Amino acid sequence: MIPNDRKYTQEHEWVQVEGEIGIVGITDHAASELGDIVYVDLPEVGAEFSAGDSVGSIESVKAVADLYLPVSGEIVEVNPALDGDPGLVNSSPLDDGWMVKVRLVDPAELDSLLDAAGYEELLG
Repeated sequence: MIPNDRKYTQEHEWVQVEGEIGIVGITDHAASELGDIVYVDLPEVGAEFSAGDSVGSIESVKAVADLYLPVSGEIVEVNPALDGDPGLVNSSPLDDGWMVKVRLVDPAELDSLLDAAGYEELLG
């Protein structure tokens, strides 16, 4: 089931907005495609990025994938739990396995992202 409370990218990231903060992670589909995640490299708090920028990487036993930011903004928090347990991305990609929180600079960017139905259609 793909949650309706967030927006999705074609690269399989999600963003859930709470006020001016977007919580970003990867989808269940992306986590299962990557396999067992062993390391997550995330940006520094305070770093600023544009929508679509690579802000980190996700390393699994199968591959290394970039994490792309769905919206422009400043990183205000990274998930500290992933340092000790990167497997949270596999076990809870839509909740405990979130990656970064970003202060949105242009909420209108959300309009270009997929809703749950659009993301489900992308997956086929």
